[in-house]
Amino acid sequence: MGEQKTVALIAHDGKKQAMLQFVRDHRAVLERYELIATHTTGKLLSDELGLTVQLMLSGPIGGDAQIAAQVAEGKIEAVFFFIDPLTAQPHDPDIHTLLRICNVHEVPLATNPATALFIISGRAL
Repeated sequence: MGEQKTVALIAHDGKKQAMLQFVRDHRAVLERYELIATHTTGKLLSDELGLTVQLMLSGPIGGDAQIAAQVAEGKIEAVFFFIDPLTAQPHDPDIHTLLRICNVHEVPLATNPATALFIISGRAL
C-alpha cells in the first residue's frame, strides 16, 4: 500500500477563521490526507476540530520554510495558504520561497478560499 498523501494548511492571522471554516466545511475530504501546518494554524485546527495535524514551526520563525522544503522533496500533494494581502508580514521572503517552490514543482497552491474550493472539489487532489 502506498504512502498517504499530505496536504499543507497555512493561514495568516487575519485569515485563520477562514481556514477554520474551510477545513470544517471540507473535513470529509481533508481527513483522507495527512495534514501538516504551521504551528498556530495547526494548533487551531487541532484544538477546534480535533484533527491530527503535524505541527511545524510558526510561520515567522521558519514554518513556511519547513513546508517549502517538504514541497521540494515531493512530500506534499497540495498547499492551502490563506494569505492576508492587506497586512505586511515580517517573514515575507519565506512566504515567497514557499510560493516559488510550489510553482517550480507544480504543486497545487491556493492562497484564498475560492481557489482552495476549486482544488479540493476538482481533480487536483
